[in-house]
Amino acid sequence: MKDYFINLRAGVVVFLVALPLCLGIALACNVPLLAGLLSGIVGGILVTIFSGSALSVSGPAAGLTSIVIASVASLGSFEVFLAAVFFAGLLQIILSLIKAGKIGNYIPVSVIKGMLAGIGIILIMKQIPHLVGYDRDPEGDFEFEQSDGHNTITDLYYMFNYLTPSAVLIGVISLLILLMGESEFYKKNKVLSYLPAPLLAVIFGILMSIGLDGTSYELAEDHLVSLPLIKNLQDLKSNLFIPDFSQINEKHFWIIAFTLAAVASLESILSLEATDKIDPQKRISNVNRELFAQGIGNIASGLIGALPVTAVIVRSSANINAGATTKLSAIFHALLLLGTVFFIPSLLMLIPNACLAAILILTGYKLTKLIIFREYYRKGWDQFLPFILTILVMLVSDLLKGVGAGLLVAIFFIIRTNVRHSFDVVEDSINGRKNYLLKLPQHLTFFNKGFVIGYLSKIESNSIVMIDGSINKSTDNDVKELLEDFIKNATEKNIEIQLIKYNIN
Repeated sequence: MKDYFINLRAGVVVFLVALPLCLGIALACNVPLLAGLLSGIVGGILVTIFSGSALSVSGPAAGLTSIVIASVASLGSFEVFLAAVFFAGLLQIILSLIKAGKIGNYIPVSVIKGMLAGIGIILIMKQIPHLVGYDRDPEGDFEFEQSDGHNTITDLYYMFNYLTPSAVLIGVISLLILLMGESEFYKKNKVLSYLPAPLLAVIFGILMSIGLDGTSYELAEDHLVSLPLIKNLQDLKSNLFIPDFSQINEKHFWIIAFTLAAVASLESILSLEATDKIDPQKRISNVNRELFAQGIGNIASGLIGALPVTAVIVRSSANINAGATTKLSAIFHALLLLGTVFFIPSLLMLIPNACLAAILILTGYKLTKLIIFREYYRKGWDQFLPFILTILVMLVSDLLKGVGAGLLVAIFFIIRTNVRHSFDVVEDSINGRKNYLLKLPQHLTFFNKGFVIGYLSKIESNSIVMIDGSINKSTDNDVKELLEDFIKNATEKNIEIQLIKYNIN
């Protein structure tokens, strides 16, 4: 019973994090706000049911914003775009069947941790302006370059020209309430422990919004949550869009469908890997089953007029930090989205953006604590550089570019380490003559070429060189030529060659 309550409590927290992100991402994509909410509902219920992860939360992803904008413009309408989302879902199911999810096994932990920290920093930087009442950039916009001509960094300067005293007050007090919720006193209190601190902060925000109404400090509409009002079936029909399959014979339609499938799958894989890393129980999720679940979700999203879904780390980390242990929390958050949007939208529209920004800022902080930076710095440059570069590139571009940059640096260090330690070499002087033992690794690749050149060039004249190929199975042609040329020309330097099971192929 206690676990049941804990997961419902976590679902409330995820709902409060998801609500502004679903709306903000839809606004940033320039599509109907209901499309973002429906995406959160589909991701929270349908994807969660089929997912192999107990804690991952799916919904609209900020990382797809630029692709959605470009795709809708290219296809000419949101309805045709929905058809592309439908087929992207089918392609994801195919990817799951061919076990494409295995790519996640080859992403270094340092890059995953860098991705988490980068998202945390972006979340904090993006939400600080909302905390003080500067709401020109949508809540769900994670892009560095913004539609208003500013960027993530310049907004931190411009916000001082638009400070809203009532928003600042609500934002600061909401942060204090959330910090109080992290204290042992709050967690152990028999009454307070049943009330999630984010919910308490939202209740405070709503009461402040009502209390300030009609005064000189009243919050303007653009400082409050904005929702589509659906009072009856006719309102629902007017806000729903159905897919238009008229362009399925066009080449560019399929390019967009494949692009959506590839990017959404990669973001889901990365998010799932990151979620598993911060799961207190250290469970390992089935990535291919996740791709199948995402495919089901995107098929449904395309059919009912929702944005494409992916697994999303901000909501997943909020879920874990709130103490979730099962899928119930993710499903409950989606039911809350469904129920509140359709039955009490007027109440939600009293929530100040500053209040929700405080919740997102604390979520970001938990992803990017200073101790993580200190930990990776102490691990050495081969761990720290991929970690920090992932963060830096993410800050000025997007998640996938950041992960790509970190991955390239990580691969460089992996190759360097492999080259340095793949050979067993021994040098000794016996009876006044230099003896060298070069034990070839199982696989000699092109990346070993530099080491082989350097080592062979240092071998002295009048020496004995033993080349042991007893465990060697394959050799790159360039390296093979180097060794053969060295053996062939050894007599010119009076070098005696001794071969041990040397049979390079």
